[in-house]
Amino acid sequence: MKNKHTAPLIIAALLGALPFAASAARDGAQAPAAQAAAPAQPATPAPATPNAPAQATLAAPALQGTALAPQAQAPANAKQAQFERLLRAQVLLDRAHFSPGEIDGAYGSNMRQALNSFQAARKLPVTGKLDEATWNALNADNSPTLLTYTLVEADVAGPFRPVPEDMMAKASLPALGYASAAEGLGEKFHASPKLIERLNPGKSLASAGEQILVPNIVGKSPLPKAAKVVVKDGPKVLQLYDAGGQLLAQYPASTGSEYDPLPIGTWKIEGVHPNPVYHYNPKLFWDAEPGDKKAKIAAGPNNPVGVAWIDLSKPHYGIHGTPVPAHVGKTESHGCIRLTNWSAAEVANLVAAGTEVVLQD
Repeated sequence: MKNKHTAPLIIAALLGALPFAASAARDGAQAPAAQAAAPAQPATPAPATPNAPAQATLAAPALQGTALAPQAQAPANAKQAQFERLLRAQVLLDRAHFSPGEIDGAYGSNMRQALNSFQAARKLPVTGKLDEATWNALNADNSPTLLTYTLVEADVAGPFRPVPEDMMAKASLPALGYASAAEGLGEKFHASPKLIERLNPGKSLASAGEQILVPNIVGKSPLPKAAKVVVKDGPKVLQLYDAGGQLLAQYPASTGSEYDPLPIGTWKIEGVHPNPVYHYNPKLFWDAEPGDKKAKIAAGPNNPVGVAWIDLSKPHYGIHGTPVPAHVGKTESHGCIRLTNWSAAEVANLVAAGTEVVLQD
């Protein structure tokens, strides 16, 4: 997504609970303008504070669980066993800072790239497959796959509304919040809404106090600030490195298209902006709808650039979130680097103005 900020750097704390998204969805807050596996058992339920903000629940150790052995139960059938194995592997990859993208219990290109880099970092044969050596290495983290989470008022309060595809229709909305509670919970726990629903048959995702099962992505080891960002067009990933060249984390990314290729080269970050208002200019987009006009799109997780905009020294380019996390790494962008909202929020917290960004083929 092409974009350019003129506003100064805004410093914000970004937590795993996506406070960027939570605050924007709740308040429609304005920000600087932008253009742009083993089957896990239920964990011990944690008490919920009904009116606490969603991010507070994840910022504190409110979710607790007990570790399970990788083969705690015999699955009902081979298909279920494969789902449970892949689900656990995705959770463990996320916890190890090799994001598989949206956790869904299915093997795909984003998971393959996460496995490739995890294997390389652990000095294992790089196969991109969940082989036995990789499975054992992942399970050095014996955290449970799932945790029990108690829905709080912020999870279900909304307002939830359908998000139109048309830019002019988006511009008419006061905020670009979540379309459903399931969508918000999916982003909070790095999972597809369908997975949240599959894990909780018969449960109401719209009722505060309801206890549900969620992927255990909380309590990960903290990351230091990154000294360099590397985006690789071929494997469709964004990587963070420390000053010594050590890989800190990897995230799937959408990285341009035939019409708007990734601008290969070395650039700098000029600013980090949470919950950006999106300034739509149809003249910058080859696929803009006839009759579209310049418009401001309100902040929120379903804003075209999601919950964060990281401005690059290359004019009109940046690293940003997305309203459709399932498409990251699988569809094209308008030249910018598109991440899931939770990845964009995490990256935004680990970089600053002046951080080097290397864009590679």
